[in-house]
Amino acid sequence: MPRGAVVAMGNFDGVHLGHRAVIEAALQIGKAHGKPALALTFEPHPRSFFSPNTPQFRLTDETNKLRLLAGTGLAGAVVMTFDKNRAGTSAQDFIHHDLIGRLEISGIAVGYDFHFGKGRVGSPSLLVAEAPRLGIEVDVQAHVDIEERPVSSSAIRMALAEGQIEDATAMLGGPWFVTGKVIHGEKRGRNLGYPTANIRLDKNCGLKHGIYAVRVGRGSERIDGVASFGRRPTFDNGAPLLEVFLFDFKGDLYDNVLDVAFIGFIRNELKFDNIEALIRQMDDDSARARTQLAAAPGAFPKLGAID
Repeated sequence: MPRGAVVAMGNFDGVHLGHRAVIEAALQIGKAHGKPALALTFEPHPRSFFSPNTPQFRLTDETNKLRLLAGTGLAGAVVMTFDKNRAGTSAQDFIHHDLIGRLEISGIAVGYDFHFGKGRVGSPSLLVAEAPRLGIEVDVQAHVDIEERPVSSSAIRMALAEGQIEDATAMLGGPWFVTGKVIHGEKRGRNLGYPTANIRLDKNCGLKHGIYAVRVGRGSERIDGVASFGRRPTFDNGAPLLEVFLFDFKGDLYDNVLDVAFIGFIRNELKFDNIEALIRQMDDDSARARTQLAAAPGAFPKLGAID
């Protein structure tokens, strides 16, 4: 790590507009001092360390969080392992040993509600109080509001759980997305004229079951489509699965890793009495998805490459 770097510190789940304000502040401090700006983040998420048995709906896994951070203009990221040792480190020790001793930072930006150190004693105000003695610049970002509501990871999770894709997109500053490998399904879609790429999402994914307009990334390629996330009540009510039908696409996608960005919510998951009714509905879903996607032509998360 370069000496004297500036860090944006946070958990950064989702890398939403509030996080982006912190990142922008670190970039500005770095620019003013001619120093690189980096993200400083923690894995696993401290919440999953403290409550291992409570399901955690993460907006971004570690890889996608780093890809989003790499798309912000930061020079890199430091990922600290959040374990028993880290959880037991006092706030003062973290500041003096980790931030100053190990990382030799010259500046730091945090959000107004970020806490660190044993018992969450470390706070933005503690950093501000210590700054003159340590010779570092500290920037504390206030909350970012959309329509007088603060942007937060939990507010975005709630929006996704309710199928409110536009709200989630606004708070994230771009569409929410998932990444997964295409697996073999039951091949039912193929027989219906709608062959799908099937992806198993994290079991704690809290996205509302239903039909969505999606834009899929395969490397640098972008393909529009319509997706169903849920238990397929017309067939088997099985484990939740993401099934993506790509428009105007021919080719084999098995074992491909796809990024699926959610652009719009179309409807709730329904059970159909017969296959004809299901196909008619899928035709309608596809037409609606094409309309929503045409209205958001460039919508896709801004991702950077990670080593």
